Amino acid sequence: MQAYRASVLHFSADPAHHSDAYHWHEDGLLLIADGKVVAAGDYQQFSVQLKAELKGELKIQDYRGKIIMPGFIDTHLHYPQTDMIASPAPGLLPWLEKYTFPTERKFSDPAHAGEVAKFFIDELLRCGTTTAMVYCTVNPVSVDAFFTASETRNLRMVTGKVLMDRNCPEFLQDTAEGGIRDSEELLKKWHKRGRQLYAITPRFAPTSSNAQLQLAGELAQAYPDAYLQTHAAENTDEVAWVKSLFPDSRSYMDVYDKYGMLRPRSMYGHCVWLDDQDRRRMAETQSAAAICPTSNLFLGSGLFDFAGADTAGVPLSLATDVGGGTSFSMLQTMNEAYKVARMATTYLPALRMFYLATLGGARSMQLEGTIGNFVAGAEADFIVLDPQATPLLARRSERTECLEELLFALALLGDDRAIAATYAAGKLVHSRT
Repeated sequence: MQAYRASVLHFSADPAHHSDAYHWHEDGLLLIADGKVVAAGDYQQFSVQLKAELKGELKIQDYRGKIIMPGFIDTHLHYPQTDMIASPAPGLLPWLEKYTFPTERKFSDPAHAGEVAKFFIDELLRCGTTTAMVYCTVNPVSVDAFFTASETRNLRMVTGKVLMDRNCPEFLQDTAEGGIRDSEELLKKWHKRGRQLYAITPRFAPTSSNAQLQLAGELAQAYPDAYLQTHAAENTDEVAWVKSLFPDSRSYMDVYDKYGMLRPRSMYGHCVWLDDQDRRRMAETQSAAAICPTSNLFLGSGLFDFAGADTAGVPLSLATDVGGGTSFSMLQTMNEAYKVARMATTYLPALRMFYLATLGGARSMQLEGTIGNFVAGAEADFIVLDPQATPLLARRSERTECLEELLFALALLGDDRAIAATYAAGKLVHSRT
């Protein structure tokens, strides 16, 4: 058994809808055994006998002055775009043409794909992200490279081969049948192998033919425990393009719905330009939205409608969307999410932002009880947050008067430096020092 002493925070519900949504132990203890959570609670409330056993058998790792919480869950990002992050463009579609597609071409080389995957995962762990839903490229080699890098470190990761059989450069184009065949082979190879999970991954509706979308929907129905991820309603030019390509569909989201792609374990990136009917349909099918505020601001795509999504009951999570997003840090992503919400006349408390980045992501992925909080038996993926990580953050943290203020300071002033340590399945996988 392993024991960690610090302030402990985790969630059992969405703070926007429940008054007792979180568990905060200012002097807390987290107990781990065999990579799983045994218990989490107040240090002083653990039995004298248990403390005696712990002191007799192992040393308690002392992180007092810091906060232990579940690892961050990033539900939408692209590992092949690591090397083109912060590339200038006037909008989404020109950005794809000039930077994204040429960069992804290089991922037919296993050595290149493996090197980028390793660096990408290093960055995730340095920023406290222990689970992510990741896009690869159209080349199956890129999927093998990512899963191999993740498996080596025993991480809970989700990814899949991008499907793209039209409206893209020939060097990245697959076929409707060939893309699905490759996807199914990769799914059978990697899905539920250790902690790896597979996602059927059409890039977005404009780059898949009707035939490919039909086959992708059929594959998703054949493997209901697999994931499905794609983009939806990110940008007004993109929405107009979808309308011209699918004139018989009521909306962008309706395109996916017609092919049976709205379902539990489906994750839709962005979801900026949806209407109320789209949101109701997502809620009915438990299709989740990955909110990507940093990317949406960078590309000028629009502001996510938190109020509309909450009214409909859409499952929500936060995502960096690297490399449209300009940071791997979920703390910096919270910073932008708060501002996006304010611009859309919604107030986003810090407690809810941390929920969205942990249990909210797990619930959106249908993984509550596996990751995202500290219930007994959950996988022991957790991070150690340091409120003293920078001089400014330390100064502000010393003057906070409640948990909400402390978390708000971390969200608005924090970055990768605030992650003192990252653990996956109970093992240290990153230490700032």
